[in-house]
Amino acid sequence: MDGVIVLDKPVGWTSHDAVARVRKLAGTRRVGHLGTLDPIATGVLPLVVGRATRLAQFYLRSDKVYDAIVRFGYATDTYDSEGQPTAPVTEPELDRERLEHELVRLRGTIRQMPPPISAKKVGGVPAYRLARKNIPVELKPVEVSIYSIELLDISGPEARILVHCSAGTYLRTVAHDLGIALGCGAHLKTLRRTATGEFTIERAHSIEELEELARQGRLKEALVPMVRLLPEFPSEIVDSVTAGHIRHGRDFRVSPFHVRPGSRYVKAVTQDGDLIAIGEARLPNLYHPIMVL
Repeated sequence: MDGVIVLDKPVGWTSHDAVARVRKLAGTRRVGHLGTLDPIATGVLPLVVGRATRLAQFYLRSDKVYDAIVRFGYATDTYDSEGQPTAPVTEPELDRERLEHELVRLRGTIRQMPPPISAKKVGGVPAYRLARKNIPVELKPVEVSIYSIELLDISGPEARILVHCSAGTYLRTVAHDLGIALGCGAHLKTLRRTATGEFTIERAHSIEELEELARQGRLKEALVPMVRLLPEFPSEIVDSVTAGHIRHGRDFRVSPFHVRPGSRYVKAVTQDGDLIAIGEARLPNLYHPIMVL
């Protein structure tokens, strides 16, 4: 069991809940996740299993795609539907043209303030812990990129948007800022992540599907094997002698016909199709194993 299981996380679960459940199903504690999802959110949560947990560092900056519903008419203290209203509830009539204008203003690289109740750390402590103790939280804006943000539908005081963004982007803040821009307040009502990096919702399994596969002893069928991970890294097939050298930390050569010139990383794959290492370029066509799996 070495690879990634793409979970369609159910609403109400924390990312830790998902990890704990798959640890039990897979019979191993070597399970982690590639980016948290808030309990109100559903959708793509890639879980790394076994040796693949060591590859998590290469996924820290993966892009995300979200399908979200923003409820206009009042803001909340958490910027989402789990929080308490910070103003009287209203039912505004949304102007499509004005809303689309504000969405355009969010596109590109922007500086975004994290929500006061978030996992962002202040002095080593998550902001939500300080906020729950009524300790003032001083967060700093961070630079994020919103590659596209599209208005899909308007229904009463609610707008459905599709967002492609960089890692670290808070959709709760996007909703809150839109409410400020329109002067009526807003919060994130629902959130569904449809993609993170190479993992899409089409490849995701519900927890019920995973439980049934585990019951039948077929959980491995849900696993994306390590050799298929990080498709942006070219692969180099190595013979048994070279594989032995790599396992001892020695540099290895790659074929200029298989690996693109200038590729920083390459995957070393055995003739049996097993990913054994990630190499980093040292010289043209010469790579050093920075991670042996």
